[in-house]
Amino acid sequence: MKLIRYGASGKEKIGVQINGVNYDTTAFGGDYDERFFAENGLERLEQFVKANQGQLTEIPKDSRFGAPFGRPSKIVCIGLNYKDHAEETGAAIPAEPIIFMKSTTALIGPNDQVVIPKNSVKTDWEVEFGIVIGKKATYVEESEALDYVAGYVLHNDVSEREFQIERGGTWDKGKGCDTFAPMGPVMTTKEEIPDINNVRLWLKVNGKTYQEGNTKNLIFSVEHVVSYVSQFMTLLPGDVISTGTPAGVGLGFNPPIYLKEGDVIELGADHLGEQRQEVIAWRG
Repeated sequence: MKLIRYGASGKEKIGVQINGVNYDTTAFGGDYDERFFAENGLERLEQFVKANQGQLTEIPKDSRFGAPFGRPSKIVCIGLNYKDHAEETGAAIPAEPIIFMKSTTALIGPNDQVVIPKNSVKTDWEVEFGIVIGKKATYVEESEALDYVAGYVLHNDVSEREFQIERGGTWDKGKGCDTFAPMGPVMTTKEEIPDINNVRLWLKVNGKTYQEGNTKNLIFSVEHVVSYVSQFMTLLPGDVISTGTPAGVGLGFNPPIYLKEGDVIELGADHLGEQRQEVIAWRG
């Protein structure tokens, strides 16, 4: 099953995607949020869809799509989780997962505009495979990690490299700017992906391919990441863990390539759909 949310920003309605067709599930009630995941919402929604098969209303094709779930309590990210990306940035291969946080106010829909922040000259792109937590997770064993997963989502971990690397402190301030977390268009439930450790990712800017990767090349697997993060913080239903990006970010080129107003970012992943963002400048 694939979850979607559609409509005006902040007023999204819920739906599902079945065989590539989007249907409204507003009559199910509520939102795809912490309460939904915590209260066995996926199973109840599946039963609702089966009971109403043939009666669901198709969503207009020109609808805006929001993130496929409500704002999570946190977006946790894993840095330098592909060897080729660590190498292109000149960083050492991490011995343990690098954790940083991305502000939940950065969350936008998959095709919304990405805004270059005020005073930014080094805004960059990062296609990533995201994990959506399905139930409260604390001190989870790696062998049981997938029991705590609801599904997966495509994420563009937009990053401002000067803020992240050159301004001191943690990476967070280069990661959490408004519009820096496009997610969706769907949240794909875990049973729909045959092998989470073999998912192809790609990203283009202005039609040119910059990133081509696969989750089989993760340094730390999905299972390991879920278990590891849960050792340091409680993960709540609906939380997102973004697993890192493969090589091909703007920072990795010589000279570096950064986003500018008018650029168009396109990205996708097997089973998770595609995104498209127009880049605009901050205007206050």
